[in-house]
Amino acid sequence: MIKKFVNEFEQALLKLDRLTARRVSVEASRHFTAAKFVEKVVTPALERIGLGWEDGSVALSQVYMSGRISEEVVDALLPPSAPERTDQPRMAIAVFEDHHMLGKRIVYTMLRASGFELLDYGHVEMEGLIHRVKDDDVRVLLLSTLMLPSALRIKEVRRRLGDDIKIIVGGAPFRFDDELWVEVGADAMGKSGAEAVGIITRIAGDIS
Repeated sequence: MIKKFVNEFEQALLKLDRLTARRVSVEASRHFTAAKFVEKVVTPALERIGLGWEDGSVALSQVYMSGRISEEVVDALLPPSAPERTDQPRMAIAVFEDHHMLGKRIVYTMLRASGFELLDYGHVEMEGLIHRVKDDDVRVLLLSTLMLPSALRIKEVRRRLGDDIKIIVGGAPFRFDDELWVEVGADAMGKSGAEAVGIITRIAGDIS
């Protein structure tokens, strides 16, 4: 039964069919809790779509819109006040010292579609990032960069925030150099929104 729901939800997302995606969620809710639907149906469907983009069978626009539609469905099932969302470490996501928003937006959308709540800082520079993370008591920070100099500056972010905050990085420099995330002191590196979901699931579970 779960496989059926995953297949139907995935196809609805690829066709950008909001009505069918919503219908699948309503039908599945007769069998699963909202949290279980997210875990067993939404996340696997989005992971498969992410793999489709990596092998060239799915367009980037489909990845983005699939995440947006899933986010709408999950928001209806798990509003921000739901215990499944509120019982999480404080998280934030930002583009660090660069100006490329699409990748960050996809990761943000896929995480929210998977039931996670996180603050969206948009584009930030060093000082603003440090202040916001401390003021918001963020425990998990996701940073995306486009250029190598920005990626290397994450080492300074780590120094100033300390080791208690988990830092997950992504973006072109980290895809080109598989060891760069270790060099800058990050706790993990994700190459896609699907990978980010898996990383955050593990880290959030360790912190909670």
